[in-house]
Amino acid sequence: MMTKTSVQPLLVNYKTLEEFKRFKEYGNQELTMLEDLESNIVENDSESPFFGVYFGNALVARMSLYRVQAKYDNYFLPPQDYLELWKLEVLPDHRNQGYGKALVDFAKSFNLPIKTNPRIKSHSFWEKMSFQKAHYDVGRDLGENPLIWLPSGVEEREV
Repeated sequence: MMTKTSVQPLLVNYKTLEEFKRFKEYGNQELTMLEDLESNIVENDSESPFFGVYFGNALVARMSLYRVQAKYDNYFLPPQDYLELWKLEVLPDHRNQGYGKALVDFAKSFNLPIKTNPRIKSHSFWEKMSFQKAHYDVGRDLGENPLIWLPSGVEEREV
């Protein structure tokens, strides 16, 4: 039985970036953050788009969450600010213990629509989280197959 999972904003610091190397989806974003740290020795309270869950002292699950302004909204009616959720990942030894759900529930707590581009083989997880496929639009989606979550009172914009 899992104890209450606490989602926390992740600080931009060497420890966090070192922990990110354990995740499969480790890429340009983290490398840029690392360069920023090395060139500026950024303060510990630097704003980061990453949120995570710790098991003891180890980061075991993470995601990035960006707020997109309404003027860029091509997905929802009425047009509004929405969240873009990226890089949701739970380390293999900690899967199926509710950490991914805790991260998604945290994102939903802002009560804004959410868009994500799921990784291959993760569709059943997103379906369980009440996400649905966005109607595909070639010009807008550029080969991605976004999934969306609609809070009460929000509809998908018809393409």
